[in-house]
Amino acid sequence: MLKSLSIKNYALIDSLNVEFSSDLNILTGETGAGKSILLGAIGLIIGQRADLSVLRDKSEKCTAEGIFEIRNYGLQGFFTENELDYEDVTILRREITPSGKSRAFINDTPVNVKVLHDLGMKLIDIHSQHQNLELNEKHYQLRLVDLVAGNEELLKKYAEVFRKYLSLQEELNRTLLLSAQSKKDLDYFEFQFKQLAEAKLIENEQEVLEILLEKLTHAEEIKAIFGKANQVLAEDDHSVLAVLKENLNNLGKLRSILPESELIFNRLESVYIELKDIAAESSVIADKTENDPDKIDQVNQRLDLIYTLQQKHRVASVSELLEIQAELNAKIEQIGSYEIEIERIQKGIYVHKTTLSDLSAQMNKRRTSVSRQIEMKVIEVLQNLGIPNAAFKLKFEKLSDFSTTGLDEISFMFSANKSQELQEIAKVASGGEMSRLMLAVKTLITDTKSLPTIIFDEIDTGVSGEVAVKMGVILAQMAETVQVLNITHLPQIAAKGQHHYKVFKFDQNEQTYTSIRKLTDQERIEEIAQMLSGDNFSSTAMETAKELLQ
Repeated sequence: MLKSLSIKNYALIDSLNVEFSSDLNILTGETGAGKSILLGAIGLIIGQRADLSVLRDKSEKCTAEGIFEIRNYGLQGFFTENELDYEDVTILRREITPSGKSRAFINDTPVNVKVLHDLGMKLIDIHSQHQNLELNEKHYQLRLVDLVAGNEELLKKYAEVFRKYLSLQEELNRTLLLSAQSKKDLDYFEFQFKQLAEAKLIENEQEVLEILLEKLTHAEEIKAIFGKANQVLAEDDHSVLAVLKENLNNLGKLRSILPESELIFNRLESVYIELKDIAAESSVIADKTENDPDKIDQVNQRLDLIYTLQQKHRVASVSELLEIQAELNAKIEQIGSYEIEIERIQKGIYVHKTTLSDLSAQMNKRRTSVSRQIEMKVIEVLQNLGIPNAAFKLKFEKLSDFSTTGLDEISFMFSANKSQELQEIAKVASGGEMSRLMLAVKTLITDTKSLPTIIFDEIDTGVSGEVAVKMGVILAQMAETVQVLNITHLPQIAAKGQHHYKVFKFDQNEQTYTSIRKLTDQERIEEIAQMLSGDNFSSTAMETAKELLQ
């Protein structure tokens, strides 16, 4: 429950501290006194949006702090999940700085505003007047049913699987699109790859072939030159080698007579051996070099193929062509792998879909099992609130595909009169009936004890007289289970509270302020008398106020 509230520098509030009890707390005050400001500050604490406009003094920060008693509400898991220290008495604080920065704290630990909001939603249910309109919305109706059905854990599991299911659906759509696009290119890729593969390209092949072509096209010239070299060196009668041989023989005769001739002999012998080797190699080259037009044609054809492929792919080497060939092969294999990937994703979708179906069935079973209980409870409250012929029913419809909450769509069907056909409440409920319906629905929340605190902002809109008295009784009964803070303009309801607070404005130093204080027993009588007959209330109004309080 909300034990205490502290607010500083918020709208018309300079500074206030107020403590609340665990039962029915009544808040009253004139129109415009600042009750909505108080609710706005509480909204800050539970993570609702705020901006610089809330700062009373634009040079100082705004602070809103609530101290909550949270034992017995099973919130330890939330604190563990968010790496926070759990305390039975927990402090939620929100600060808005003059620069517009928002800061949130749980037990003095800085947290993201979303974490504050998530915890706040587990601590307080604020009913504002616009929430009557929410009652018309199917998702709100379903959420109320789930609250009574105790589907929180199932919904958490379902939401996790549903997120993965949607993610897989998106992944499948992307992969199918890529696969379809790739299949359009598959024939082209395969043609390109086949052309390169059939060419059986070899690294550095182009350079080798170009050198070979040069040799083949100059074969006659090569043969003639090397043949001539061999002839001059070794074949002619007075060949170079024959002359050198003769000189070697002559020098050999002098080696024993003239020692200096030994060096000349050795040098000449080396020349002779080298020239003999050159002559032999020249003979071999001349002999094996032949004019081969067929070979020239083959090499030209091969080079033409290489040049054509290079021009087609706009590259300048065989190595680049081989890279393109490898890339094309990878693309073709990737296209083939899409089928495997699609099959994998589809299996995942099937598994998650099966799990979603199972969880949806479990939630549906719980929802339908409490539907009669909800219907009877709402009808009972409505009858107590002056609609004796009230009829209320939950209409279940199965969705064609999974939603964020399963396969169920629930509609609240209502009729206020015997002869009136059950219709969706948005179509048939008047303003006063809508307020009573909302109160009836809220009793479902208190019965589940799922929230420590409920705040009502003029739930009594559109009702009066005896109905207001009965509404006050119901609020008091609700307060036996949960803490209730109720803002009201009706004396019949105000009298039912165990504790009464007045929200008021006052002027000081040419400034207007809003504050709140708990009323004494006498002040409470006077406040209710004023609610009955205005500022100048009579002794009769005082007596009536006392009677209401008794």
